[in-house]
Amino acid sequence: MLSRRQFTATTLAAAGTATLSAAKINSTFKGVTIGAQSYSFRDGDLDKALASMKTIGIGSVELYSGHVEPKMPRAELRTWRETVALSHFEQVRKKFDDAGIRLYAYNYSFRDDFTDKEMARGFEFAKALGVTHLTASSNVSTAARIDGFASKAKVMVGMHNHSNIKPNEFATPDNFVEAMKGKSKYIAINLDIGHFVAAGFDPVDYLPKIAEHVVTVHIKDRKKNQGANVVFGEGDTPIKQVLQLMAAKKYKFPANIEYEYKGGETLAEVQKCFDYCKKALA
Repeated sequence: MLSRRQFTATTLAAAGTATLSAAKINSTFKGVTIGAQSYSFRDGDLDKALASMKTIGIGSVELYSGHVEPKMPRAELRTWRETVALSHFEQVRKKFDDAGIRLYAYNYSFRDDFTDKEMARGFEFAKALGVTHLTASSNVSTAARIDGFASKAKVMVGMHNHSNIKPNEFATPDNFVEAMKGKSKYIAINLDIGHFVAAGFDPVDYLPKIAEHVVTVHIKDRKKNQGANVVFGEGDTPIKQVLQLMAAKKYKFPANIEYEYKGGETLAEVQKCFDYCKKALA
């Protein structure tokens, strides 16, 4: 039987351990949260990604579906999505909590060929993960279907743009207008500033016009005219200006690093991206 002194010491030690395990990583600078799309760490599994984010000091994440879904043919993946136990996603959430990293959004890219069940499950996954935001590389025409599910679940869906301008894909300001027209507040924007520049648009001019509809921005550097992804600071994307604008306007949505250029070891490269963003806000 433990003495009172032993009991007190044991209790305090346990409390200290709990405090350490629950410590939250703070990656907010001048009011701007610098997070990551976990796709940046696509060369490894979720555990490796979490370990890398802890090492770097990233405290907010948009979760890439490839870190929680199995790799399998489309038809089999649909079946998995429609039948997987929600406890799978609850366990994923626990990993983030244990790492002290805020799980801000889940990337679940609704497409035209999604069944209603597959679409509905995306919102069930969001609830199990404890997030109120989804992001989606989706089709413009799919927004109407998504809106019904999003409104019912009260989960925001940020449509993600790419740079290739073609029918039914997100790339231009008009695509966002078309997707949101007549919809609820739950159809929103996930603005990728690198792709936006590569498509010929200016995110510094555009962001204040649509800020109330933005759930997150993706930070990457690309060259104009469909140019390549490059090291931060070597392209045409005004990363510094966007981050400074976010600070000045006190925008609350995070700026999520998406590492896509061809570099060296992932941890080192994402660290460079993170340091670049921190310096922009110094």
